[in-house]
Amino acid sequence: MEWKTLAAALFGHGHGIEQDGDFLRGTVRFDGEPLTVIGTTNHAPIGVRLALAQARVVLDTMARHPGRPMLLLIDTQGQQLRRRDELIGINRAMAHLGMAIDLARRRGHRVLGLVYDQALSGGFITSGLIADACDALPEAEIRVMRIPAMARVTKLPEAMLDALSRSNPVFAPGVANYVAMGGVRKLWEGDLQAALRSALAQAPVDDRRAADGRARGGRLRAAEVVQRVLDAA
Repeated sequence: MEWKTLAAALFGHGHGIEQDGDFLRGTVRFDGEPLTVIGTTNHAPIGVRLALAQARVVLDTMARHPGRPMLLLIDTQGQQLRRRDELIGINRAMAHLGMAIDLARRRGHRVLGLVYDQALSGGFITSGLIADACDALPEAEIRVMRIPAMARVTKLPEAMLDALSRSNPVFAPGVANYVAMGGVRKLWEGDLQAALRSALAQAPVDDRRAADGRARGGRLRAAEVVQRVLDAA
């Protein structure tokens, strides 16, 4: 779904979200209350500039509007694969964004992620996957890497990975598999305003992804491993 169509469905026309290249930002009113919207569009590659721009809005919201909820609209092809960004520290910029979102959560801001188009790799990890909850539209595309790329990295036969992807969500792209693994909490279908209202009201304050993945059959051992690590700490 195009971001303007989504914004109009959620907040009505004249919503106040502005586009600056691939960057989206604005303050909207939802059910009479202000909500900070931060996001990307055009399958944006997340480089240093875009990561820092998003972090700036998160930090400004914390400083000027304590407790205000935030909605992350996600459409990204992953991190910017460019030498300039690597040289000036894309890893630190993306870590800064993730830490800003985590700090907002710790200070009592409800932070929601919504994958409305595409979410890949590091651009997704440092935004939606750090939010209190990340939801998606049914037509969204989510993956870490395609199976041919996974085969090159792991040195495993592509046919083997393709066979594994049919029975194990960990090896398979697609929004339904991320729901099964717990990375995506639920899909927004039908009334989008009702879905946002429910998401704001039910956003968890603890990390439920491993437990959700076990309950849904997508990641059977993750919750157990997390608990063993915590017990040993």
